[in-house]
Amino acid sequence: MEIVLIVAILVMSVVIHEVSHGYVAGLLGDPTAKLAGRLSLNPIKHIDPVGSILVPLVLAILPTNFILGWARPVPYNPYNLKWGKYGPAVVAFAGPASNLLIAFLFGLAFRLNIFSGSLPQAAEGAILLVVFINTVIGLFNLMPFPPLDGSKILFAVLPYRFRQIEVFMIRYQLFLLLFFILFAGAVFIPVVGWLAYLFTGVPTF
Repeated sequence: MEIVLIVAILVMSVVIHEVSHGYVAGLLGDPTAKLAGRLSLNPIKHIDPVGSILVPLVLAILPTNFILGWARPVPYNPYNLKWGKYGPAVVAFAGPASNLLIAFLFGLAFRLNIFSGSLPQAAEGAILLVVFINTVIGLFNLMPFPPLDGSKILFAVLPYRFRQIEVFMIRYQLFLLLFFILFAGAVFIPVVGWLAYLFTGVPTF
């Protein structure tokens, strides 16, 4: 049941992440996501069979503290966006920001429940899972490696004279991402735990 709960939280979290991209793109003038029917919280419209179900299910079963998953990207047309080259960066930031906001709000709910004691222990555990999973998704997607959202933010602020850095990172994005996952986890997971602790007030992770 815990594995099912983890996968369910992960699926809804990545759905909210993707819808946030499309919603902010709409605010900046691009209706592509709305016209495609992707501004919906219905998971069926966003589920990627591999990234939304298979990968997180396998990682939840394996003895690892790392949970990874993704949904089908919400489409948008960068040429319709306001704010020039910064438009795609704002759209990219909206996804991780939505996850960190969820983690903060559920962490606040957990803190309030500590004082009231109104929720059963199982519900407290579910809230902590929401905080942890959304913190992972938010911070992971802010990493500056293609195709993660952080790379779009980096490329928007990178001066044109460093264009070759962008070309290099896009060309070798798979290797850079694998290198980060394999070798930076020892730093990444403690940072996730520290931020989750700030949200909840308990050293759970």
